[in-house]
Amino acid sequence: MADMNPKKTPMPEQDPKVRARNFQEVTTGYTAEMAQTEAARCLQCKKPLCVQGCPVNVHIPDFIAKVAAGEFNEAYNVITSTNTLPAVCGRVCPQETQCEARCVRGKKGDPVGIGRLERFVADWHRENSIPETAAIEKNGRRVAVVGSGPAGLACAGDLARAGCDVTVFEAFHAFGGVLVYGIPEFRLPKAVVRNEVTGLMEMGVEFRQDMIIGRTLTVDELFADGYEAVFIGSGAGLPQFMNIEGESYLNVFSANEYLTRINLMKAYLPEYDTPAPVSRVVTVVGGGNVAMDAARSALRMGAEKVFIVYRRSMEELPARAEEVHHAMEEGVVFRLLCNPTRVLGDENGRCCGLECIEMELGEPDASGRRRPIPREGSEFTIDCDTVIMALGTRPNPLLHTTTEGLDADRHGCLITDETTATTRKGVFAGGDAVTGSATVILAMGSGKKAAASILEYLKNK
Repeated sequence: MADMNPKKTPMPEQDPKVRARNFQEVTTGYTAEMAQTEAARCLQCKKPLCVQGCPVNVHIPDFIAKVAAGEFNEAYNVITSTNTLPAVCGRVCPQETQCEARCVRGKKGDPVGIGRLERFVADWHRENSIPETAAIEKNGRRVAVVGSGPAGLACAGDLARAGCDVTVFEAFHAFGGVLVYGIPEFRLPKAVVRNEVTGLMEMGVEFRQDMIIGRTLTVDELFADGYEAVFIGSGAGLPQFMNIEGESYLNVFSANEYLTRINLMKAYLPEYDTPAPVSRVVTVVGGGNVAMDAARSALRMGAEKVFIVYRRSMEELPARAEEVHHAMEEGVVFRLLCNPTRVLGDENGRCCGLECIEMELGEPDASGRRRPIPREGSEFTIDCDTVIMALGTRPNPLLHTTTEGLDADRHGCLITDETTATTRKGVFAGGDAVTGSATVILAMGSGKKAAASILEYLKNK
């Protein structure tokens, strides 16, 4: 019989005052006893709505039942039958709006901690299990995957399991895409990402770094080299700015650049010679998860004070509730219903402040959220020496401008049909390259869908 405790088993985490000055993981994970206690809260519904909320269709009640029984390796096998990156998803998926949002336990209390249990299972397997090297029967087909982010890794994993020879081409010197350059160490340790990539290598997936498709090699050259299909999962790494006065001053960054310097180039470690500003006061513009990551990283880089400036209210804030909660605990100050109008600079061309105006919410706009309207005469200034713009990203136009027949929309997103096929025969695409900036798990879901479409394409080719 299920444990009817209405509350989730608490997740152990570092003290906010301590963790705000280090890059170690904030939450330390369940023990086996905690995991079994939380798993016992699952009602094992005959029609599990939670599975419908999972973009990669993890068999959630099945793996939770294995956890409750102490069969952790079996639980891992259940998860990985559909999910290539369980240790990643258990940490960064917005479960509260997906699987856990459908959990019936959430009607009269907390939903089952599905993400926490998934993380526990993946971590337990990494620490306790001997890698399995079951032989995969090859089918003789070759597929190129552009980008080693979540979409590319999910696609590569499913294709490799089906017997394809898969090569992943990554523009950077490290594999993992946004998982390594965008998400901070304190939320997603890079050792976890490396372990997931290693698992794919053991399945036979080849990884090639420093390969900019569209420059180092073109899509046409991939086909000429013998690849029968190409999947594009190159993400959305082109940052957006507000186009206000003063954005060209020194110490005005896109969140993409700021986080890349810290996460991929290890600016927080003294042994790495990575230029990054030592700021006194940092203002981050935006309200999404990337804004939270940038603000919390700025604290850990030594900032005395960090502000979040967002033009809507807390109810419209798009970041995960957990990330907002952690940011507030760590001391990030939220200036809501405010919008920047100008970056101020000193005589040396460096940022010295951000001029803002107060906003009020009007009628809903096309996004369904109430449109922010400036309040006349409410201008004010935040004194700061660094401004970080966390306003979203778009796909880089390089691929569609160097590949004949590959069409994109006005935002630079590749155009695909319901099968993930692009307008160029044999080329498929998914993740942020198609949707613009979105979540890790949605990118993985599109990568898995593309893998199925590619296998069907190769069968009929």
